[in-house]
Amino acid sequence: MNMNADPNTTANAGMVFCRVCGRQIHESAANCPGCGARQLLAGESEKLVLPAFLLCIFFGYLGAHRYYAGKIGTGILMLVTAGGLGVWVLIDLIMILSGSFTDIEGRRLKRWV
Repeated sequence: MNMNADPNTTANAGMVFCRVCGRQIHESAANCPGCGARQLLAGESEKLVLPAFLLCIFFGYLGAHRYYAGKIGTGILMLVTAGGLGVWVLIDLIMILSGSFTDIEGRRLKRWV
């Protein structure tokens, strides 16, 4: 047995860890067989849509939803420009509802709860 072999490329290929219980599961599993927790799909953010939506509605002119998504720089710009005088807030609200709003790493916010 090769002691220098990478464990991620041998017997553990295609395996990931459950984001809740830590059990090793196959990367294509939608739910963990151990705890039943829903797993993230490729390109899906851990951030939730509902908080981003509510923050955009009530505090969008302050850029609160962008802070939530980790986009601090554009959050500050929204704060300074009052959400682009409301236009930027409206665009972000449409993006959140359509599922095209992303977090700082470019992953889409897809889960509502």
